[in-house]
Amino acid sequence: MASTDWLRNAIIYHLLIDRFAGVTSEDRLQPEFLGGNLRAIGEKLPYLEDLGVNTLWLSPFCRTSAYHGYHVTDFLTVEPRFGALNDLSDLIASAHRSGIRVIADFVPNHCSRQHPFFQEAQKNRQSRYVNWFLFTRWPDEYLCFLDVQELPKLNLDHPEARDHIVGAARYWLSRGLDGFRLDHVIGPSHSFWRHFRREIKRDYPAAVLIGEAWLEGIAWRHLRTLGINRKHLRWLFGVSQEAIQREYYGELDGVLDFRLRSLVCSRIAHGGEAALDGKLAQLLRRHFGAYPKDYFLPTFLDNHDTSRFLYECQNDVEKLKAAARLQFSLDQPPIIYYGTEAGMTHELPI
Repeated sequence: MASTDWLRNAIIYHLLIDRFAGVTSEDRLQPEFLGGNLRAIGEKLPYLEDLGVNTLWLSPFCRTSAYHGYHVTDFLTVEPRFGALNDLSDLIASAHRSGIRVIADFVPNHCSRQHPFFQEAQKNRQSRYVNWFLFTRWPDEYLCFLDVQELPKLNLDHPEARDHIVGAARYWLSRGLDGFRLDHVIGPSHSFWRHFRREIKRDYPAAVLIGEAWLEGIAWRHLRTLGINRKHLRWLFGVSQEAIQREYYGELDGVLDFRLRSLVCSRIAHGGEAALDGKLAQLLRRHFGAYPKDYFLPTFLDNHDTSRFLYECQNDVEKLKAAARLQFSLDQPPIIYYGTEAGMTHELPI
């Protein structure tokens, strides 16, 4: 039995630390820190147990310049507004006592422009950190996460930068984490991911590595920032979401199933199907048949980058229930995005 087989029976609850518990504002749509924190999440563990959750997925908790955590300014410390290191340790220990594993978002491809290493690289051309980034015209032109200048791309094929990121991942695993959801895996090179896997699995074989391999919003101009295979040729002839998801087999334990979400949205939220029958059943058989049996495809109806599923189906609760029943009937670990179980929705698309 593979040591990561525990994920096969996982029921995963995905939450944003700053929005789930401890929030001090009623207006959760504000793009700023609202007080959510790790200690408050720990107090909600009985709620997750009652839901039947056995795996908790935390949004990034490293020091950050943005409330959602994806703009990292220090890969080795906890964001003070979320709590301290002991708060993270206490949450992991409490979750483990309750039979709940804990995975976390890890962001290896890029960092915040406010990261001190990037700031030094811009100020001093002789700095060791210049080679940690991909300047096209020093100091103000550089590759970044897609077009987001706030997020300079790390040069993960540079040994020092690569080792820093891998070392950070290993450090957080040493603090008790059970694995990672890896952000924007299509950014780093495949050689980086092969190295990352070897280094992680050497001492943490049971740690799961689940990637976000998603093409949404990718344009031709972004290809130079991506590490996918044969990217320019494939772009000309069409690259499918299915192919991108398969591309990380052998490097990661699995990827989030964006293709499944697309099918469920089109057939249930925007259509009339409500069960595993008819055309949807055929599509799902073809979909899952395209992947090796030992490759995880965690399923989800919505997440922090998409509209809520209830919004997608125009607040039709019965469609949400139908989609959830389908999701939990599949032989892949289901992910619940916080609030979806309570019918959370919104008025404008994300």
